[in-house]
Amino acid sequence: CHTLTMGTCGGIIPGPTDTLMYGAEYTFNVDNGYFEGLVRGFRCGILSADDYANLCQCETLEDLKLHLQTTDYGNFLANEPSPLSVSTIEDKLKEKMVAEFRHIRHQAVEPLATFLDFITYSYMIDNVIFLLTGTRHKRDMSELLPKCHPLGMFEEIGALTIASTPAELYGSVLKDTPLGPFMAKCMTAPDLDELNIEIIRNTLYKEYLETFHKFCQELGDPTSNVMNTILQFEADRRAFNITVNSFGTELTKDERAKLYPTIGTLYPEGLAKLKDCNDHEDVQGIVRMFDEYAPLFAEQSGTEKTLEDRFFEQEVRINCEAFEQQFHYGIFYALTKLKEQEARNIVWISECIAQRHKAKINNYIPIFEKDQ
Repeated sequence: CHTLTMGTCGGIIPGPTDTLMYGAEYTFNVDNGYFEGLVRGFRCGILSADDYANLCQCETLEDLKLHLQTTDYGNFLANEPSPLSVSTIEDKLKEKMVAEFRHIRHQAVEPLATFLDFITYSYMIDNVIFLLTGTRHKRDMSELLPKCHPLGMFEEIGALTIASTPAELYGSVLKDTPLGPFMAKCMTAPDLDELNIEIIRNTLYKEYLETFHKFCQELGDPTSNVMNTILQFEADRRAFNITVNSFGTELTKDERAKLYPTIGTLYPEGLAKLKDCNDHEDVQGIVRMFDEYAPLFAEQSGTEKTLEDRFFEQEVRINCEAFEQQFHYGIFYALTKLKEQEARNIVWISECIAQRHKAKINNYIPIFEKDQ
């Protein structure tokens, strides 16, 4: 039995037990315990099944506002004048999520600070692609910038309009940003047409996911284990979406293969087979080889759920499972994604109420359903 002995002056004399005190459970709380407590507190504020039932019974957006005041959302709509709009609700939901995220990021120390920065990089990619697409369609930057996600903003983002080729986009805008190392792999396209913008999007995400995955693995267990599951799913989802969305386009099979993230459960055999798919039936045949994804692609009678909805449901399940372990950074990523899904749920219900079309109002994705 390993014990610590007390010295004559009351101090602890180092003994054999010291050699065992090296796991995350012994050191995690020194720098991260407060933040984990905050996140688990935010998790307890996730809307319950009863909350959703009450929201679905609302007749107006004012009724919805009143009910949300009884939840952890509190008075986040208190200063908004009537009549409320769905876009206002969506913006305020985003503001609240961003405020909670930044509260933690501003106080975090390494390596949690870098981990949280990695979470923001996906929003940066989405903002860059959104602005490239918008400017290509002659939309004014002053109209586009307010619609960008706040977590994905960076100082050079307003200069995107000066780029007409991927090389200019890298050299003039993204080189000195966190996306610079990812963008360096997107330099071969001659211009920024619609297809090349999609190639840039998927190449950026491929590099981002693989780099994030490597960083998480270097952190060790339990963070590496939890994030491995989360990022593998995200990589596989992107591989399926790239394949399906490339049908009927000019993207070749070899170009398609270069866009697949190589960290998922599909790698390497599944990705090699996806590369050669010619239609949805080919994809269905490959999916049957992977038990975790076969149900998502299976035909389900009596439901209007799309493939995207099923992927969202799977994402929610995986992120909820992250909270079943302690002393890891995965819950910071998981909470961000769960709050995003909760915002989508509230916006969906708000749209149904605003349009007085409540037949499909229950088509939201519940969160932590089994715990309620």
